[in-house]
Amino acid sequence: GETKDPQKNIVKAINGVVWRILIFYIGSIFVIVTVYPWDEVNQIGSPFVATFAKVGITAAATIINFVVITAAMSGCNSGIFSTSRMLYTLSKQKQISQIFYRTNKNGVPHIAVIAVSIGIFFGIILDIVLPLILGKDTNIFVYVFSAGVLPGMVPWFAILISHMNFRKREQIKDHPFKMPFAPVSNIITIIMLVLVVIGMLFNAETRISVIIGIVFIAIISLYAFIKKP
Repeated sequence: GETKDPQKNIVKAINGVVWRILIFYIGSIFVIVTVYPWDEVNQIGSPFVATFAKVGITAAATIINFVVITAAMSGCNSGIFSTSRMLYTLSKQKQISQIFYRTNKNGVPHIAVIAVSIGIFFGIILDIVLPLILGKDTNIFVYVFSAGVLPGMVPWFAILISHMNFRKREQIKDHPFKMPFAPVSNIITIIMLVLVVIGMLFNAETRISVIIGIVFIAIISLYAFIKKP
């Protein structure tokens, strides 16, 4: 909604994401498993550090720590931006409190940014306190992150299903950016997402998070139904 020349920039961004996934995710995993057997990776500590060290880069741990911290800061910055803008939009549409619609002189929804920052702060506190209460093996990051996976999948299901319905109703021959192999690719993606959820249910660390995600979606859906004009 805010990008200039969306027909060009959105297409460029989507294609860029595909290549980044292939290079940085699949590519890095491929390099690691060519050096270490896949069933021994969990025994060597950080696979990235071990791989770099194996090829003679002695400062591997420092490099990886720098990359991880930089990536975490980048992800945090992106999360604050996108979440604050979402709160601003929801407030504009009068779906949540109007306080999040306030902006400063630069047009930044500062109340929304502050609210998100407070949420991050409480997350840090929980990460410190919960292991002291529930035991040192408690990993609040896994719980919080995986609890957000299921609600995070909902928009993807909506996008995939909406896209299939769109293609059925609107036959645009000269569309500048058609999804390859649709609607088969839509169906395959939906199946893969469902398999991820099933896999999380079989994993002891993420099972509770799926349940939390289901409860969260139920509460939000009920709230939306009640608030619907």
